[in-house]
Amino acid sequence: MISVNGISKSFGGNEAVKKISFEVLPGESLILLGTSGCGKTTTLKMINRLIAPDSGQININGKNIAGEKPEILRRSIGYVLQNNGLFPHYTVAENIAIVPKLLGWDNKKTILRTQEILEKLHLSEQYLSMFPNALSGGQQQRVGLARALVTDPSILLMDEPFGALDNVTRTSIRKEFKALEELKRKTMVMVTHDIHEAFELADRICLMDRGKIIQIGTPKELLFKPVNKFAKDFLAGEKLSLAFKAVSLEDLWDFLPTTDTQTPNAIPSTESMWDTMEKLQTQTSVEVKNKSGSYKNIDFDKLTAAFSLYQKGNRHE
Repeated sequence: MISVNGISKSFGGNEAVKKISFEVLPGESLILLGTSGCGKTTTLKMINRLIAPDSGQININGKNIAGEKPEILRRSIGYVLQNNGLFPHYTVAENIAIVPKLLGWDNKKTILRTQEILEKLHLSEQYLSMFPNALSGGQQQRVGLARALVTDPSILLMDEPFGALDNVTRTSIRKEFKALEELKRKTMVMVTHDIHEAFELADRICLMDRGKIIQIGTPKELLFKPVNKFAKDFLAGEKLSLAFKAVSLEDLWDFLPTTDTQTPNAIPSTESMWDTMEKLQTQTSVEVKNKSGSYKNIDFDKLTAAFSLYQKGNRHE
């Protein structure tokens, strides 16, 4: 879907991005993670031509974006900013309708789609006539996301979308975001400095430092197979809690005891250890079903014992 080939960008003699290359597959969520000033936001902005690279090439669906008009390109890509980017003098309805109007949608189509996306984002229609300053930070961010998604773009770019929110609101919206069916069809590139956010939302993580890519891989690959000292040290302080988010019940399957019980309320084995532990705070055990249709019943002790065995198998890495 997105192919970045050897792009570089300098500002006043400072090389912010240095000949980096990566690909994002259709439907994949790639998160740009790294130190402050590492070039991740500059990289994101080059994908929709808010910033032009000094060299290199970016293709979307096999087409060089340098040959497209920037305004046409941006209408086909959803974009979410850290501080939501809402126009303060526009109502919520007017903010959401900006791109549909540019695309020539009729009023009825815009209203129906706005209502649909608001419902998915847990916002009632009463907010449509309100102005952004009357909304909470979390509500503003949901409206910003609604505006990015209203035309159903195939690509979504997000620059620290939850960065301005308090921790409680941030955690809540992140869970809603992760569960949103609408996003499972999107190709997404997101910038964050929050390691836990990256591990919760990414299919793959692109770890950057000083304008260069240090490592690209799944959360498990970055955690258990760091390519160098920087990659290892970057995650070292959070390694255990990150492992809980990166390791799924499927990864632990062979270490979990078998069971004969079956229940229609079984959770999928794709569930992370972190999410499963949250469920075990309110219930003594959970039933798990894997892709082949096998079931296992686990409690907190069985879960932690399986994780301990899994860790031993990855310790050499």
